[in-house]
Amino acid sequence: MSAAGRVRFAPIPLLLALFALGGCASPAYYAQAVSGHLELMRSRQDIGRYIEAAAPDDATAERLSTAQAMLRFAERELALPANGSYREFAPTPGDAVTWNVVATPPYSLAPRRWCFPVAGCVPYRGYFEREDAERFAAKMRRKGRDASVSGAGAYSTLGWFDDPILGTMLERSDADLADVLFHELAHQALYVKGDTDFNESYASFVGRQGVRAWMHATGDTEGLARWEAREDATRDFLALLGAARRQLRALYAAGGTEAELATGKREAFRDLRADYDRLVQEAWAGRDRFGGWFDPPPNNADLALVASYTGGLCAFETLWREAGEDFSRFHALARERGELPADTRTAWLATPCP
Repeated sequence: MSAAGRVRFAPIPLLLALFALGGCASPAYYAQAVSGHLELMRSRQDIGRYIEAAAPDDATAERLSTAQAMLRFAERELALPANGSYREFAPTPGDAVTWNVVATPPYSLAPRRWCFPVAGCVPYRGYFEREDAERFAAKMRRKGRDASVSGAGAYSTLGWFDDPILGTMLERSDADLADVLFHELAHQALYVKGDTDFNESYASFVGRQGVRAWMHATGDTEGLARWEAREDATRDFLALLGAARRQLRALYAAGGTEAELATGKREAFRDLRADYDRLVQEAWAGRDRFGGWFDPPPNNADLALVASYTGGLCAFETLWREAGEDFSRFHALARERGELPADTRTAWLATPCP
């Protein structure tokens, strides 16, 4: 599997620079963002009319009906603002609709950030064409940086447009479809400009709690058990990645010669692979759940990407308990945390798991 073939954890929202005149990207970047988005918008179909005209055995219509039920549930039970989003369908092919590039220095886990007036500063650049993302990643590597390219099956315009359901979203299981819908709606509920770690951890947490609520409500106990088992495995894997980040962070902070840093970095990623192989055998009965993450071998940028999505989950777990596991109260408390000064908010995100 190529680097661009990886579709990681939660989908990264392509925070379109449609209004970002004066941002820190080239006109060509804005042109591809605008043209890609408009092309996708032109392919939209009204979901209600699609379902009415569909044959009884139309699998797409069935999936769209399920998605509409999930949206009603999100508004009614999860206190999420569906607004006009996801009432239309865009039949996008393949596994990904956008491709996202993360880049870091060779001996740092801090991703480079690109700034846009609407989205703020974000630690990635999104492209509608895989080839464009690969070219930009190659440019970063020529400059000596670590770079990662990953596919995203969905993206959000943060309420600027009525986002459609994409064909890539319908390829998922019910649990995964619910997760991505609730995740993207969470971005519409709360978005702190320039703080990707907060935004993505919040949306990821909402998505996961929403899946549990949805599957309980629909009585899908078997599907919930499968999903919980996968979540347990994901937590095991994230723990490994967290340990690798701590090992590398200490190495980079200590400094040393170029040769020493390069050797230490190789050893850290070698240890990560060995720890993963042990996890597969000892905890997952030989099931290689995340093997694609290692092909090609990961680098600093891969670890930085995962940290953006999961680094604050423990903080939001604590907040969830403080809210009495009530979604409306939870969103209100999250907004309060989002209004904290940046340094205070970052420190809060480091809250350990209860």
